[in-house]
Amino acid sequence: MAVPKRKTSKARRDKRRSSHWKLETPGIVACPNCGAYHLPHRVCKACGFYNGRKVLDVKG
Repeated sequence: MAVPKRKTSKARRDKRRSSHWKLETPGIVACPNCGAYHLPHRVCKACGFYNGRKVLDVKG
């Protein structure tokens, strides 16, 4: 049975694991109503529209 000859250092172990925990950037989409960028499946903060309907009153 294969057994490691030396203990794997914490730095080497963590370098190997570093790619497992990378965060991905969220996909950003343009609002079809006003063109502002927002996260998908969320109300647009600029105009208050979601799925073609006004669902939020935005002051401004």
